[in-house]
Amino acid sequence: MLDTTALNQQRNFFEGHADIWLFGYGSLIWKADFAYLERRPAFITGWARRFWQGSHDHRGTPDAPGRVATLIRAQGAVCHGMAYRITSDVLAPLDVREKNGYLREKVPLTFLNENGGTAGQSEGLIYLASEDNPAFLGEAPLADMARQINQAHGPSGPNREYLLNLASALRELGVDDAHIFALEQQLDRLPGYQ
Repeated sequence: MLDTTALNQQRNFFEGHADIWLFGYGSLIWKADFAYLERRPAFITGWARRFWQGSHDHRGTPDAPGRVATLIRAQGAVCHGMAYRITSDVLAPLDVREKNGYLREKVPLTFLNENGGTAGQSEGLIYLASEDNPAFLGEAPLADMARQINQAHGPSGPNREYLLNLASALRELGVDDAHIFALEQQLDRLPGYQ
């Protein structure tokens, strides 16, 4: 497993800024276990959320990795999530949380208002696990991914909990994510699954 903590600490795109925006598209939507100054629904364009990243340290083990969200480039795609305005001292613990293949990248964010309309833009930070990281699992049939997710369990809990919490958080945001909801349906169809 590659630990990206040290690499991320060199990728300081916002040096000298008092605060920065962090965009969460996976567990960061529903598990913000860090201090933030402000939280706003937002989206990024040109990226699609996929369960193609292996989790050897949170939702699986090195021998039986789970699957968690990453982003893939997709022309015309819109990925909704949650933006957090944070201070730079929050990045060190996030670098540890996202150490299994994720690297800091800079992206343009578009904020949403209460009515779902756009409410301004800013540059923000994402943690991206690209296809060249050692934990990248890539595409697989949805039924196979659902079985892997159902069986995987790691120090942060069952992998299925991650998927179900993400699906629930996206519904709360009013977001229709075909990939996530199709995976959730596959999970629900598994024999003996509750």
